[in-house]
Amino acid sequence: MSVVAKKDKINGDCLGTGRRKSSVARVRVRPGSGNIKINNVPFEEYFVNDTHRTQVMQTLDVVECAGKVDVLVRVGGGGMTGQSGAVRMGLARALVSFDESLHDVLREGGFLTRDSRMKERKKPGLRGARRGVQFSKR
Repeated sequence: MSVVAKKDKINGDCLGTGRRKSSVARVRVRPGSGNIKINNVPFEEYFVNDTHRTQVMQTLDVVECAGKVDVLVRVGGGGMTGQSGAVRMGLARALVSFDESLHDVLREGGFLTRDSRMKERKKPGLRGARRGVQFSKR
């Protein structure tokens, strides 16, 4: 199976888009010294929770690219959990564009699989997505 490599036409950055819940992350990967910036803020300042940091760094640790590439991310929508999941997926896709031999490793680790769970919409006549109004006998 051939993998579609998305590259920037101007400077050759490898691109990847990740989605989780209502968050969307646009990720750029280029050869470098391991700098990670999210919305022009250092990685450690943006994701203050260790769980979110670990989720993002897992992708780089599996393919052993932690100090070899610079990562630039633009992420929006949702909360921190959704954004960290979106960055994780976008980073995996960008790494596949960077080096196609990483595809099998990232696929086996589940980094390229989209988590399709979304918030269910509110329905008319109900208080939430499924919760109805409380029944009153009298």
